[in-house]
Amino acid sequence: MRIGIPTEILFEEKRVALAPAGVDALIRAGHGVFIQSGAGLGSNFTDEEYRKVGANVVYTAEEAFQRAELIAKVAPLSLKESEYLQDNQILFSFLHLAVGQRKIIEKLIEKKVTAVSYELIEKHDQMPVLQTMSEIAGQLAIQEGERFLGSDFPGGRGILLGGISGVSPAAVVVLGAGIVGLNAAKSAFGRGAQVIVLDKDIRRLRRIESTVSKNITTVAANPYTIARGVKFADLFIGAVQIKGEKSPHLVTEAMVNTMKKGAVIVDVSIDQGGCVETSYPTTISDPVYVKHGVIHYCVPNLPALVSRTASFGLTNSSIEYILNIADNGIINALIGDAGLANGVCTHNGSCTNEIIADTYNFEFRRLHFFSTN
Repeated sequence: MRIGIPTEILFEEKRVALAPAGVDALIRAGHGVFIQSGAGLGSNFTDEEYRKVGANVVYTAEEAFQRAELIAKVAPLSLKESEYLQDNQILFSFLHLAVGQRKIIEKLIEKKVTAVSYELIEKHDQMPVLQTMSEIAGQLAIQEGERFLGSDFPGGRGILLGGISGVSPAAVVVLGAGIVGLNAAKSAFGRGAQVIVLDKDIRRLRRIESTVSKNITTVAANPYTIARGVKFADLFIGAVQIKGEKSPHLVTEAMVNTMKKGAVIVDVSIDQGGCVETSYPTTISDPVYVKHGVIHYCVPNLPALVSRTASFGLTNSSIEYILNIADNGIINALIGDAGLANGVCTHNGSCTNEIIADTYNFEFRRLHFFSTN
């Protein structure tokens, strides 16, 4: 199979879909790889590294799309990129279609693209590709939030996250105890902060206590406890994720208005619309704004801050799926892996994800196919 890797065009997106090691695995399995020149530079992978493992370096995104049967990307497909799609192509990426543009979904359907969304792939009741990025995002949420608690940012509270002898540490409140929340709590607790984690799933709260520390305060999430937690926080981490859906605004503007002046919100859910009512997307170079005296950090592609680590992680978690499809064909791969099939949003001219179909009023059709063996 021919695999195409275009350079990401999302503003300040420096990740690449496959590191040279992943390309090497595909080449060794007998497949062809066409990577756009410069696609890996943001992660410090040169064109020469890709050439050495057998990739063909092409010079435009259009050529990478035209020569490939399967396209591997990182960021959601843009309207411009959707024009490069070929009939019956396979697309792998973080698609986030529930908060995307209708025209892009229409193009995927028109071109009969099999669009596989990394964040929807399941394995053993987990989401293995999304989990890799979530581990990174959870740690970065604390790292970046801590930066804006300092006095060098106008209006910052001037607080040391871990405190000192005789001076209390910062209060870090994490809403959501999934992979992002777990890693945020672990990172904040390791830095000496006072950590409170809220989630409606008690099993997840038990996991926080058992894998991190009993000294982390865990609280069952509901509107009352969320309001109290938001008001108490010096640093608030929004880590709410509902599979395939837009994140609900569990933190209202009225709640934000009760926060301490100079408190920091890091809304990691912003790639799915955000869980804080006052959140809107920002960028890596201009990551914050102030609303009601509260500093908001809402970068959708947070893992791009550590693009090399993220690209290695994405390669490690996605290569088995790409190899499966390349070796066996898309139909046999989907038949043999129900978790992979759960990631398919469009196929053969239909919308195959019920949530996306309902959101945009498309006809929903379940995946249905027969083995090609």
